[in-house]
Amino acid sequence: MGIDLGTANTLIYVSGKGIVLEEPSVVAIERKTETPRAFGKEAKLLLGRAPENIEALRPLKDGVIADFDATEAMIHEFVRRVFEGNPLVHPRMVIGIPSGVTKLERRAVIEAASNAGAREVDLIEEPLAAAIGAGLPVAEPTGNMIVDIGGGTTEVAVLSSQGKVISESIRIAGDELTEAIVNQMKKEHKLAIGENTAETIKLQLGSAYPVKDDDSTMEVRGLHMLSGLPRSVDVKASEIRECLQDPVNSIIEAIKRTLEQTPPDLAADIIDRGIMLAGGGAMLRGLDVFISHETGIVTHIAPEPLKCVVLGTGRVLEDKSLDRVFSDRSTLN
Repeated sequence: MGIDLGTANTLIYVSGKGIVLEEPSVVAIERKTETPRAFGKEAKLLLGRAPENIEALRPLKDGVIADFDATEAMIHEFVRRVFEGNPLVHPRMVIGIPSGVTKLERRAVIEAASNAGAREVDLIEEPLAAAIGAGLPVAEPTGNMIVDIGGGTTEVAVLSSQGKVISESIRIAGDELTEAIVNQMKKEHKLAIGENTAETIKLQLGSAYPVKDDDSTMEVRGLHMLSGLPRSVDVKASEIRECLQDPVNSIIEAIKRTLEQTPPDLAADIIDRGIMLAGGGAMLRGLDVFISHETGIVTHIAPEPLKCVVLGTGRVLEDKSLDRVFSDRSTLN
């Protein structure tokens, strides 16, 4: 099975079946006993709404494990759902990880998967998995640039011949876009809003470049910080675009730094082929246009940006000619 163990969402691909699970990477835990009570969509509903005896949390932060026990429990539960509780199934797992993680963070992923029932764990760096899932010809000796904008990290990489030529991983991605909206509401409207509300604003109004419905507005409800009472305000799309500029510019700068270090022949290939965007952040309206404007290189959005990494892990599972892409391999008993 292939797993995209993401900060925001976890997706699972089973060989021969395709994508069989897509759930938020959220766990709800009972505070007194530290026992997991809910996972995925059910747990996400409790973010900002949980009773005092329950804590809803994201066990991964910036693409790496922040809470080992919760991550292990989450993987175990998702694998159980996929195989309908069959205790005899011990699958081989191919897991996508950010390219900038440390050896200790890699080992934590392997141990969590092992404890969740894996017999063998292979790790693949997310930009390579995303490129494979997006259909880029990574096996050819030509330059391909992928920008994978997830929940916790943005991965920028130039790939050729099944390998990474140069890459950069920054811990600025979808979560920072959401946080920017939360901070904007506090600063300009004195309104405290939750993560789910900020996500909704990002999806409905968020953009990186002027778009057709730039004058659209949305009613936002939250807690007024001065009066302490619930209140609603109207927010414009142009205001949200402005507050997203700092994290968006950080992503643009990472792309430019990577291009500056790219060998000339591969840079020429990228100019011909363009830049490919993957990950949930790729769906921010106007981002492809903004990147094209800033770099002078045509930028494309992958057909299924949210699923690129997990589709890449699935293709690697089913195509033995891609074995060289693994960054770590561990056979577990």
